[in-house]
Amino acid sequence: MNGGTCGIKIFTCNAHPVLAKSIAKELGLPLGDSEVGSFSDGEISVRINETVRGEDVYIIQPTSQPGNDHLMELLIMIDAMRRASAGRITAVIPYYGYARQDRKTRARDPISAKLVADLLQTAGADRGLTMDLHCSQIQGFFDIPVDHLVGIPLLTKYYGEKLKEDIINENVVAVSPDLGSVGRTRAFAEKLEMPLAIIDKRRPRANVSEVMNIIGEIEGKKVVLVDDMIDTAGTICNAAQALKERGATEVLACCTHPVLSGPAISRIDESVISELVVLDTINLPPEKQLSKIKQISVAPIFANAIERIHTDKPVSYLFE
Repeated sequence: MNGGTCGIKIFTCNAHPVLAKSIAKELGLPLGDSEVGSFSDGEISVRINETVRGEDVYIIQPTSQPGNDHLMELLIMIDAMRRASAGRITAVIPYYGYARQDRKTRARDPISAKLVADLLQTAGADRGLTMDLHCSQIQGFFDIPVDHLVGIPLLTKYYGEKLKEDIINENVVAVSPDLGSVGRTRAFAEKLEMPLAIIDKRRPRANVSEVMNIIGEIEGKKVVLVDDMIDTAGTICNAAQALKERGATEVLACCTHPVLSGPAISRIDESVISELVVLDTINLPPEKQLSKIKQISVAPIFANAIERIHTDKPVSYLFE
């Protein structure tokens, strides 16, 4: 994208300034001049140092850990933009925190994903732009337009090149680590014309999984585990071990959102996974950048989506 895009202004909070700069660069624009910090008592401080009156403003901020701080930064910046008379405010949230709390699983549970949607609208967001929500129906929690991008095209492009010979020789299988990821893994497998296998597991308690059965033929094959996010990495590492024990020759894994909390890094480092490919929807600090973790940038697809939203063009082709 050359020469910049008139009328668009890109701003960032503190969650992922590197991604924001990359998106702005793809659009041929400078990053907006703003400051996001905190007062001595810890309250969030936001200052916009340039005019945004009448502009089409995009605020880049995944609500990754520390999720509460990053969410408050986003809400307060949206409020600042609204009070500064921005023409349209789009909250660009590559990773939407609280997405796993999308329904009541027990009596008296909150539905936090809906609460976050309400907060964003109340703050003054006119649109949302995100990628690979944990459950796509979260779009329905909003009363404003939400464009929901998918990461599968970026991952299939990478593996289509990396595993070209294995795909031709029918030597690789796409594997869903649980029943909830079957749809995503099927889309991945169909795009690359490879067979599909599913791991059926029981989860006795939160963040603990037990592999029960593998549906599909994986013996003597390379396998690619496909998920939307990896948090503590227990599920993906247990799945990889089970696949290896059942005859897989090599275990690769990929996901859109590398949450990687708690013991995730040590688990991945010690696992049988030979390579983990992640998208950069979440910033990975140096201590999480293992040699076996490869990042692919989402900046081009977000920049393309922003340009198309700004010019009122459809973004559906980005799904292909």
